Amino acid sequence: MFNRLSAALTLLPRRLLLVSSPRTLTGACRLLGRMNPAVVRCLPGEPKLTISFSLDGSHKHMMRDQDEPLGKALARISHGLNKSQGKAKKSKKKKGETPGEAPVLTAVKLYYNGEEVSGMSLNSEAWRDGAVLEVGDVEYSVHRNTPTLTNAELPASLLAEFPVCPNLEIEFGNLEDCEFTWYRENAPNTSTEAAVEVEGQDSEWTQVGCGRVHVPSIQDIGYRLKLRCTPKDGGRSGLPKELLSTAIEAGPGVCTFDNRHAYTLKEAEWPSVRVVSYNILADTYAQTELSKTVLYPYCAPYALQLDYRQNLIKKELAGYNADIICLQEVDKGVFVNSLTPALDAFGLDGVFRTKDRQHEGLATFYRRSKLKLLSSHNISLSEALTSDPIHSALLENLSASTALKQNILKRSTVLQVSVLEDVSKPGRKLCVANTHLYWLPKGGSIRLVQMGVALQHLNHVINEVAPGAPLIFCGDFNSHPDSGVFQLLSEALVPLQHADWSSLGPEESCSMELLSALPPLLSAYGQPAYTNYVGGFHGCLDYIFIQPDSMQVEQVIPLPSHQEVTTYEALPSVAHPSDHIALICDLRWNP
Repeated sequence: MFNRLSAALTLLPRRLLLVSSPRTLTGACRLLGRMNPAVVRCLPGEPKLTISFSLDGSHKHMMRDQDEPLGKALARISHGLNKSQGKAKKSKKKKGETPGEAPVLTAVKLYYNGEEVSGMSLNSEAWRDGAVLEVGDVEYSVHRNTPTLTNAELPASLLAEFPVCPNLEIEFGNLEDCEFTWYRENAPNTSTEAAVEVEGQDSEWTQVGCGRVHVPSIQDIGYRLKLRCTPKDGGRSGLPKELLSTAIEAGPGVCTFDNRHAYTLKEAEWPSVRVVSYNILADTYAQTELSKTVLYPYCAPYALQLDYRQNLIKKELAGYNADIICLQEVDKGVFVNSLTPALDAFGLDGVFRTKDRQHEGLATFYRRSKLKLLSSHNISLSEALTSDPIHSALLENLSASTALKQNILKRSTVLQVSVLEDVSKPGRKLCVANTHLYWLPKGGSIRLVQMGVALQHLNHVINEVAPGAPLIFCGDFNSHPDSGVFQLLSEALVPLQHADWSSLGPEESCSMELLSALPPLLSAYGQPAYTNYVGGFHGCLDYIFIQPDSMQVEQVIPLPSHQEVTTYEALPSVAHPSDHIALICDLRWNP
């Protein structure tokens, strides 16, 4: 043991070894545990490794070949430091100062277990976890492939009593293992400058939380938060990062979904699953002049802003404690940067499918402790109609109306299909479908054909991939209960006389008898008065359909009262983030 300690002490600056008292030796040993880190990223199969460390307040980052001899890498570090010193010397000359002697080449060495590593060793083998890099009289503890936060951000807008979920990405680690510490500043300060690192008791900051998600209180309004996150993988820790928020703002008070959360305080118990279907209003549509001046002129402009609405959406979805969430009108950036990190913190994983030629699409989330994604079978409905032989009969019937056929083929509508498996009972599968049909009010015939394609595809997926699996079909169908789409789903047949076949006028009319590829389905919510409520329109457009022979409705969460919906005239509002209302129900899945 004495020999190992002696070898370790040889790595310390000479000035620390001038006095050999027990007290000095103890302090030197402590210093070893507090050495600055040199972070090395080295993955098998990649040609390069990276070495990062800080010296004299300057961050050094270099990339070297993995199969290069260590001696060359160390010489490159030394050369780079010497070059920096040379620049400092020239700077002194320009200022008229007398420069000192020419800088001596900095000695750079690497040690492992107290022994110097041979310069002939390859970089990939030499830079081991626990090695010590000596740069002049400064030592660094080498951390190889340590847990690292590759992305760390707080939301741009924080509201009191609304959950704050950081957007985090980690390499060589697990977000569930990470340590999170939240601080609130002791005095209001709207400065955007970075906060001083928290060391022990920081007089400017008070610890207020220690979880991945933090909910600021009303007393925090006007103050900023600071999150210190230490990435981890089991017992291994990486370098912590600190994130500074903007000042916390006041929330809207009571929201339309607050009373609904009283029914969903706990998760559904097996064999039941809680399902949510919700059109969350894409930002790409909310920010148009049409939306601001015609569709939602009654909505306060700030309440249409994405940052504000995302606070409401995340709180609403988190409070439902759902097992399956099907969302429509999801901006791609919202899925990646907002919904995924937030819902991941609440135990859900998600998949996304953008619409053809659009920036928004469909998202399906599922609780990973209960369900596992086996496969996805997403399609573009117009593309599938012309390319998949299973739709040949429908395509042939459309030939009677070339104008309608061309209109349908221009649509970007997609169908998202996820086959899930029960984690507690492997082999027990569930098919979850999610779609957002064509929106034009007079486009009933287009929606009928789209639904015909969707049902045929779902029947094919279930038969080929998950025989016997029950179907949950969610979405914004843009169809009233008296529509052909609703009849096709609930009765499995639409007669050729249905009014929707001529909804686009004589030029695009097409009469056909359309059969569903599936037996009649059941609307879990029945036929509510409305699921969409804007200034000039309200109606039932959203549904959760199930197969009644394999699933039963256990609980339907009541919709907001009409008074709640119209408190601010219509939707969206400062208390509701979308023009649609979420559907939530508990479905008993027969074992």
